[in-house]
Amino acid sequence: MPLADHVRRVVTKVDDSGKAVVLFDSDAPNKKVRPQRGTVSRLLWTTGETPADISGPSDRGMREIGVAPPVGGSIFRVIDIPPTPKEVDDLPLDYLHKQHVGSIPKRHLPPTHPLMHATRTIDYAIIMSGEIDMLLDDSELHFKAGDVLVQQGTNHAWVNRGSEPCRIAFVLIDAKEP
Repeated sequence: MPLADHVRRVVTKVDDSGKAVVLFDSDAPNKKVRPQRGTVSRLLWTTGETPADISGPSDRGMREIGVAPPVGGSIFRVIDIPPTPKEVDDLPLDYLHKQHVGSIPKRHLPPTHPLMHATRTIDYAIIMSGEIDMLLDDSELHFKAGDVLVQQGTNHAWVNRGSEPCRIAFVLIDAKEP
């Protein structure tokens, strides 16, 4: 079953009188497509500190940011991962890894797959639909809709060997060096 082409994002806040109100209710406006793989990422929200600043009317989902959250902050995004094309196998082993410079933990092994990467974060992932494989340094896990993952700064690659896209909700929180 194809994925919906949108993700509804609702953001609430407390107004000046103390009343709970809706700040935003629309399709997630910050959508990025990686044309080389067809991956679609929708940034829903980001914070730049912990504890998080939960005041003000700004749309923290419109920030331009890489994969990792700001130092001391967090990111919430939904990613649609299409079936992995065979051409990925021809890419250099450090293809995605070198795109994460600055957020890679100091303690890790070299990548063993072109899509392998690591971020110095704790990641909470919820497989919303579809199926996907996660490659680790020397093992592999299969995930399906409803499965969850808590990942702590590990090397990994997401490989979709199926015929349908996989939708995953991710929360990444900046972490200390392992």
